[in-house]
Amino acid sequence: MQAIERPSVLLVKSLLNPIVIVACFVLTVHFYGLKIEKHYFLLLVITFLIASLIFDEIDLAPDFKSSFLRLSGSIFSRWIFLFGFLAILGFAAKMSDDFSRKLVLTWFLVTPVVLVTFQLLARRLLKSVVSQENSQRRAIIVGVNELGLKLAEQFESTPYLGISFAGFFDDRSLQRLGVSDIKLLGKMDNVAEFVRANSVHLIYIALPMMAQPRIFGLLDKLRDTTASIYFVPDIFVFDLIQARFGTINGIPVVAVCESPFHGINRVTKRLMDIALSSLILILISPLMLVIAIGVKLSSPGPVIFKQRRYGLDGEEIKVYKFRTMTVLEDGGNVRQASKDDKRITRFGGFLRRTSLDELPQFINVLQGRMSIVGPRPHAVAHNELYRTQIKGYMIRHKVKPGITGWAQVNGLRGETDTLQKMKARIDFDLDYLRNWSPSLDLWIILRTAGVFLKQDTAY
Repeated sequence: MQAIERPSVLLVKSLLNPIVIVACFVLTVHFYGLKIEKHYFLLLVITFLIASLIFDEIDLAPDFKSSFLRLSGSIFSRWIFLFGFLAILGFAAKMSDDFSRKLVLTWFLVTPVVLVTFQLLARRLLKSVVSQENSQRRAIIVGVNELGLKLAEQFESTPYLGISFAGFFDDRSLQRLGVSDIKLLGKMDNVAEFVRANSVHLIYIALPMMAQPRIFGLLDKLRDTTASIYFVPDIFVFDLIQARFGTINGIPVVAVCESPFHGINRVTKRLMDIALSSLILILISPLMLVIAIGVKLSSPGPVIFKQRRYGLDGEEIKVYKFRTMTVLEDGGNVRQASKDDKRITRFGGFLRRTSLDELPQFINVLQGRMSIVGPRPHAVAHNELYRTQIKGYMIRHKVKPGITGWAQVNGLRGETDTLQKMKARIDFDLDYLRNWSPSLDLWIILRTAGVFLKQDTAY
């Protein structure tokens, strides 16, 4: 509903958090009697720009009693991601020593608390402002269906939109509609007259696409009114993956199934992968050397096992892992590892249980073939098998495969010996595509270590 939100609401949603974050830093600097040096000013500019991207999706719904924990968790996770990114950036630029430790620590601890406080204050303030009678815009919905009812529910539950919902118009009676608790104002032929007589500001047409002739007739009758008219396309009959609107040289298009990594999201994801994988590879290089020696001594064969997997857009890639088996299977028939599998070496079993065999995949991330977080890559043979049995299976390849993923931290790790287990994994992969955000990636990374240590389903 961003397109019809009030300017004050859009301003708060887009600028409140970046301003609060920058203000907290400035106030902390003054609290310790310091001055805004050049490197501090540079930090503030970078922070404001990144915060504008990360925090612009915060929900301002005024029902904070039921969503306080969700709001706090979202703000804290986004702030940790932002602060961590800045820390890595400062470390890479060798500027971390230029900042006061007590200043940075205070800023880190105080800012999320202030953010939550200002979010709650903004909710109440916006609710108070838009609840005034003269700021309400009257709206009607043409079409009583699931989409129209959901839209009406949003008007009723989200006062900060400043919309006073008058009721529905539909050619069917309440009896035929099968509902009794809605306000039916009349038929479609009565819409134009009602709009003129009752100062209606907003008209939402929630009719299905097949009703095009009736929609054209309605639009023709509304030409002599001043109401704003919105068509609510019935695209929710599809399984939407990152649905969004766009234009191609002025021609409107609707994305029904799209990668979440487009535009600035793609840049954010890649920068995060490069920064984290570089830092992790530096930290784990001694451990990888020890593991490589252990693999070489435990059984004959190469240290690194390369297997063909499907990557972004279904293109084949080579995925690196420490070899854990006595065989190197990469053909048309790859048998998944199972409990007490005779092909797994003793040292390989330890690596698989602790997921240490996955460490070389950070090289894949640095190369751009994989991401730290994303759907786990399956062997090509498994892809060819399941793509014909599970609806939407190949949609998971609209993003790069990951070292860890949403399915893995929710217990779907290791052998998938039944079609139902694989389907459950795919459901989580698609859920990740629908709801991706930098904070979700951070949450998955934080959960990964604990989940992998607790589970015993990896063989």
